Amino acid sequence: MSITSDVIRGHTETIILAHLIDRDSYGYQINKEIMEKTDNMYELKEATLYSAFRRLEQAQLIVSYWGNEEVGARRRYYAITDKGLEAYHEYKQDWENAKAIIDKLINKGRA
Repeated sequence: MSITSDVIRGHTETIILAHLIDRDSYGYQINKEIMEKTDNMYELKEATLYSAFRRLEQAQLIVSYWGNEEVGARRRYYAITDKGLEAYHEYKQDWENAKAIIDKLINKGRA
């Protein structure tokens, strides 16, 4: 069973920010971790991932820089900013609120 993008849509930025809290990372690594954490049930499309990076960077929630790899291609790394950390906590709370409402609606008002 795979997760449809409709369920995740609107939370891509939150997912990316959550991954960047622990350490700076690059697109391929973030997507690989998403796939691992979801047992390969969800993968961000490359276009979706990099569009989200652009939006987050324009909003100053992340910054990017080029890595200094000794082997292989150079990678563009992303780091969360203080503003991004604040936004993550707000987005996470929004998710918790939405999840509680959806649970009530789907479970017909039962917990």
